[in-house]
Amino acid sequence: MSIVALIDHAVLQPTQTDVDLREACKLCVEVGTASVCVKPSMVALTAELLAGSKVVPSTVIGFPHGGTTTGAKVCETEIAVAQGAREVDMVVNIGRALAGDWQYVEDDIRAVVEVARAGGAITKVIFECGLLPSDDVKRRLCELSEAAGAAFVKTSTGFGMVKGDRGGMIATGATEHDIRLMRAACSPAVEVKASGGIRTFADAQKFVALGVTRLGTSGTAAIAAGERGEAATSGGAY
Repeated sequence: MSIVALIDHAVLQPTQTDVDLREACKLCVEVGTASVCVKPSMVALTAELLAGSKVVPSTVIGFPHGGTTTGAKVCETEIAVAQGAREVDMVVNIGRALAGDWQYVEDDIRAVVEVARAGGAITKVIFECGLLPSDDVKRRLCELSEAAGAAFVKTSTGFGMVKGDRGGMIATGATEHDIRLMRAACSPAVEVKASGGIRTFADAQKFVALGVTRLGTSGTAAIAAGERGEAATSGGAY
């Protein structure tokens, strides 16, 4: 299967406009990605631009920090699916997870899963692994996501930031360790999505070999070029 066909192409930068979205949708229809993943305010136009193609509109919920209320996430999901989103990537409530408030976390996920499903959409649950202190937390999130009916678990938003050795902030992303852990912690009924830092065909191949079935990236053009055996000059920022 084509690796490009596993891509959720990200149009999530705060500075990206409808012009960027139109270009992205054109690219994704041409190369055949799985979806175009956009900011919630872009869902309606994305659905219009992708109409008649095999590429589906997807969006993010509670993005990027996961700290909005469950009610806000539910409302955001209802609007998104009504406007044409067929997949939603929700961020868990990271603070509640770190506090061990597992009932809240599961209920939060389940509420989004149920309203998405009622609108004909699937849910991917974003953990933001780079901000989590232990593998035990990640495993528990896998278990809760599966119990709540999620279709996918996902590594990162691509916007999670940690302080580097020199004091600057750097973005976290998918790692081989986390993919192995998440794949092992979920049954085959739940798929795994890697996102953050996937910019080349080689990056994509590496994660797919570990069992990933979706890739979140803005490096689609470079990955598509690599799949065709061509050189690419840029791999995107997400």
